[in-house]
Amino acid sequence: MRRIDLRGADHSVDYRAAVPRADFDVEAAVPAVHAICEDVRIRGLDAIRELSEKFDGVRVDDIRVAPEALAEALDRLDPDIRAALEESIARLRATCTAELEQDAVTDLAPGARVTHRKVPVGRVGLYVPGGLAPLVSSVLMNVVPAQTAGVESIALASPPQREFGGAVHPTILAACALLGVEEVYAVGGAQAIAMFAYGTGPCRRVDLVTGPGNIYTVTAKRLLKGLIGIDSEAGPTEIAILADDTADPAYVAADLLSQAEHDPLAAAVLVTPSERLAEAVEVELEAQVAATKHVERIRTSLAGQQSGVVLVDDLEQGLDVVNAYAAEHLEIHTADASAYAARVRNAGAIFVGPYAPVSLGDYCAGSNHVLPTAGCACHSSGLSVRAFTKSVHVVDYTRDGLEQVARHVVTLAEAEDLPGHGAAVSVRFQQ
Repeated sequence: MRRIDLRGADHSVDYRAAVPRADFDVEAAVPAVHAICEDVRIRGLDAIRELSEKFDGVRVDDIRVAPEALAEALDRLDPDIRAALEESIARLRATCTAELEQDAVTDLAPGARVTHRKVPVGRVGLYVPGGLAPLVSSVLMNVVPAQTAGVESIALASPPQREFGGAVHPTILAACALLGVEEVYAVGGAQAIAMFAYGTGPCRRVDLVTGPGNIYTVTAKRLLKGLIGIDSEAGPTEIAILADDTADPAYVAADLLSQAEHDPLAAAVLVTPSERLAEAVEVELEAQVAATKHVERIRTSLAGQQSGVVLVDDLEQGLDVVNAYAAEHLEIHTADASAYAARVRNAGAIFVGPYAPVSLGDYCAGSNHVLPTAGCACHSSGLSVRAFTKSVHVVDYTRDGLEQVARHVVTLAEAEDLPGHGAAVSVRFQQ
């Protein structure tokens, strides 16, 4: 991993520009993705079949997964995997239930009530990646908050797998069956997002699309936003770790490695005032990477421009750096980690202390792992029940309630040169 030395930097340094960042150019992908989306819009199922053959290496004639395939996948699921999924579902459902917002009723005066009502989205399309790894956990992270929010119609898409004859990965199918999701499509990439947005073949149009994906999926979400709602533009995964001399180098190295395992573009960043720790982590990484499975993928990630060790003067500067970086996942390995975690403004999720690795959040913490990337945590949040609800103001006024503010409405309407607005109120008091 390369080193970036920010020690002694003055206040004019832009930490967000100085820290490592993946080259994830959505704009560069727009022409190709626009062509894919237009192809699906115009030619429908024929386009989806051809695009699946082109990008996934397999032709799928019937893109909707048959109910018996879902049931069979669940029957064949390894009991240990099923138990792990059930525990993860239970924990996530508990935190999602706690997030549910109640309607807020405000009585402004006698006969003047406004209710802030939370309403679930009617129909959602959930995307689950299946490229380098079958992300079965993403099924849970998308479906559970949608169900908890009260969404009545849920469709899920995941890429067809050549290894399984064009079917969705069986573990993903089993998770869908476990959660009672019956509408599943063997469609991946930008064409899946277009299918959801336009309503193609057996898939009816959705209102909202959520879920992570590669650059083509993210670009399709950007292009089709407005036609559909989206959660975020989540790109390659990233981890930042703020650590001092109290950190265990083996833990830090293992956690950096765990996210580098996702993708050659995954970002792994260590921010520390301790050269001794930085050196110890590098030694640990050499040993741990050599002993793991996806060596080439991990080494590409760790050696990439998106990864590195950032040296700072102290933890105060380290906090400024991680707040500027706005990591998808941020771990705090310091003395009094909770106090430092409380001062973090920008992160998708914060993992406090040596026994809260990102891997816990990926599967069984009860938190959601669909999180903002590429610095978007400075303005966006991770996936939650709130993403699957919308707010409606219900305005309920009596005649007396309206009369109390009628003069103000007329005055403001005249100030905006919109006399018809004022007349719509005045007419009610002229009889």
